[in-house]
Amino acid sequence: QVQLVESGGGSVQAGASLRLSCAASGRTFSSYVLGWFRQAPGKDRLFVAAISWSGGSEYYADSVKGRFTISRDNAKNTVYLTMNRLKPEDTAVYYCAVGRRWGTMYPNDFGYWGQGTQVTFSS
Repeated sequence: QVQLVESGGGSVQAGASLRLSCAASGRTFSSYVLGWFRQAPGKDRLFVAAISWSGGSEYYADSVKGRFTISRDNAKNTVYLTMNRLKPEDTAVYYCAVGRRWGTMYPNDFGYWGQGTQVTFSS
């Protein structure tokens, strides 16, 4: 059974950086896509970034392009989301997810989800 465990969330200020981690277990992920989504209070869950577990190719939502970087460590079965120049609108619960469809940004295309980690903006 696939298990995804996120960590690294916290309270940040404008311009700060933060790195989220997602530890994956339960299967071999070589043919999968690992993605990050986020959900602000009262809003839909939105795509942030995704990476191919085998080749390392990645794609991003326009709202985070140039500020966020997704990466993976195959040896640790861990995917990271490095977030730079954080803005108040980045406040959300961040989820990692696993799917098999490359290029998609739809949550329904990802079949496995972690429990989420909160990123909060402080003034």
